[in-house]
Amino acid sequence: MGKAKRIGILTAGGDCPGINAAIRGVGKTAIVRHGMEVIGISSGFAGLIYKEVMPLAEEDLSGILTHGGTILGTSREKPFKKKGNGTIDKPKLIKKNYKDLKLDCLVCIGGNGTQKTAWQLSEEGLNVIGIPKTIDNDVFGTDFSFGFDSALTIATEAIDRLHTTANSHKRIMVIEVMGHHAGWLTLYAGMAGGGDVILIPELEYNPKAVNRYLLDRAYKKKPYSIVVVAEGITRPEGESAADYVARMIEKDTHIETRKTVLGYIQRGGSPSANDRILATRFGSHAVDLIAGEDYGRMVINTKNETASIPLADVAGKTRLVPENHSLIQKAKSLDICMGNDCIVLKS
Repeated sequence: MGKAKRIGILTAGGDCPGINAAIRGVGKTAIVRHGMEVIGISSGFAGLIYKEVMPLAEEDLSGILTHGGTILGTSREKPFKKKGNGTIDKPKLIKKNYKDLKLDCLVCIGGNGTQKTAWQLSEEGLNVIGIPKTIDNDVFGTDFSFGFDSALTIATEAIDRLHTTANSHKRIMVIEVMGHHAGWLTLYAGMAGGGDVILIPELEYNPKAVNRYLLDRAYKKKPYSIVVVAEGITRPEGESAADYVARMIEKDTHIETRKTVLGYIQRGGSPSANDRILATRFGSHAVDLIAGEDYGRMVINTKNETASIPLADVAGKTRLVPENHSLIQKAKSLDICMGNDCIVLKS
């Protein structure tokens, strides 16, 4: 047998449920199955720049499966982002520290930005494996990323709870869900929570059409309405999606309207069972790739199977909701307003 591999793990970008499960999946598989040495890197790519590292033994990975956040810490450090003259050459420093640490591979757990940086580092000659995580489910190339299911559960429960208040007060409730560019979380939560209007960034919406639809519901003696909006929908600069939509609804319909912004609560707490399983599968598969020296790839979920694709196929891309997605068509068939083509009574 040859020398055991020495691998580094870092988590970058925003936190989300399931990261610790992925760290555990990587670490335990590496140590128990392959006899590898595992190094934890603190605070994302910043830890690799400033060599903030720690060895991870098997006992360090026990008990973290159910924990939210990340035991390694995270940051939004982007080492390839140019910041003017006189700054340190961060990619060069990362390459030096990678070599000094005698790493055979670097595992990067993160979203779109992290996977782009992982690809850039692989282009610089480092052995890199990517693991996708995000509550937005917008990492290109994978059907699902861990973090999404947990956030969906939280958002759906919040919508469920707002139904009773909306009904009691005969109000329109506007709920803002995370998603700057992709509306996966809003679409799924809106469908699961019984939303009457669902607005996502990928679909243009007409405020007048939405308001006509909501007035039509009132004319049909439906006492309240639930409007689920993604934070990234088109809106005036300086105004949140929920603020804008609620203001426009109340102004035109004269129906009492309230807004709720779920915010960071969607990213916190313990991961769902599905996210624990998916993150564990991703972590274990990443180590299998390392053992086979199949570098420069990102682990993916496709048709409920775990596989991998080249990081080059992922970098700089975002997975958006297609306009003809089956769930959008199902929503419209249920008389859910998606921002346009909303069904109203004939005048």
